[in-house]
Amino acid sequence: MTSSDLALTFGALAPFMEDPEIEEIWINSPERIFVARRGKNELTTLLLSAQDVQNIVERALMWSGRRLDLSHPFVDARLKDGSRLHVAIPEITPEHWAVNIRKHLLQTLSLNDLAKKNAMSFEMAEILSESVRSGLNILVSGGTQAGKTTLLNALVSAVPVTERVITIEEVFELRPNLPDVIALQTRSANLQGEGEIPLRRLIKESLRMRPSRIIVGEVREAEALDMLIALNSGLPGMGTIHANSTRDAIVKLQTLPLLAGENISRKFVGPTVAAAIDLVLQVKLETSGQRRVCELSRVTGRIENDRVELETLWLWNGGDYEKGLGTLNDLPLNRDAIPRTRLVGERPKLDARF
Repeated sequence: MTSSDLALTFGALAPFMEDPEIEEIWINSPERIFVARRGKNELTTLLLSAQDVQNIVERALMWSGRRLDLSHPFVDARLKDGSRLHVAIPEITPEHWAVNIRKHLLQTLSLNDLAKKNAMSFEMAEILSESVRSGLNILVSGGTQAGKTTLLNALVSAVPVTERVITIEEVFELRPNLPDVIALQTRSANLQGEGEIPLRRLIKESLRMRPSRIIVGEVREAEALDMLIALNSGLPGMGTIHANSTRDAIVKLQTLPLLAGENISRKFVGPTVAAAIDLVLQVKLETSGQRRVCELSRVTGRIENDRVELETLWLWNGGDYEKGLGTLNDLPLNRDAIPRTRLVGERPKLDARF
């Protein structure tokens, strides 16, 4: 979007939208507007009226095709510039509209770029590139704003250019740097309560589109079952999940499929997870504003007492990466598939905008 387009759509928020250091803007009330700059929260001096806030939201939603009213008091939409808008209105909120605009500033970063920003080591970036090109299934875990989408986008961009990739998301966010990509997005119900297209439907439909890989932007509910079934059919893929550690991510992935129905049991889900997922990455937003891969684990494929076995490959100890006891030696990594781009020399400067 041009500066004039930003000004027309976002009004007084336009300077924040143009600032490349601001990652997210949120409005708690017309008088309390915050931004996240380099991973840290700031209260701005901007004051708006309630009508100003509503006008900004209505102009932004005109492009997205999503709607917001008393029967649908939430909206999650992609804006024209690629940012993501989320709004909640009364009576869900007590008085004011709650607005979040999440900007995606660094979606074109590669794994090597993230290593330069200290988000991971160069050795980890190289191994991850090899793992992606070899078709391993990867799960990215972390909290809100930890950098899951940015890391997933970098992983997807390491897919060989000869492959066809289908991305499946609630709202379009991924922008992999590949020639053959189809992006699918969920759709909410219309005024008559019809026409909803959930993630589960998109995952099933994607399998009919001749994918070489499927990428699920985030699994939150029963769609985890459909993703696991797809990955167990020999189709490589990746996805993200909210969790506090790689172990918690696997436990959660064993739990979410149970939401699909009473006929789904843990006895089925556990072995399915163990067979479907190869690597789990945990990302974290540190108090300094630095985003970092703090843990990389391997799923061994073994399971005991419904507990999927994990081996730590690397663990961030607060100052450096410690090598774990896990190994990838028995996995079919195609180490000749990528050029050796590992950098040596001085340690790069910290950049919290990953």
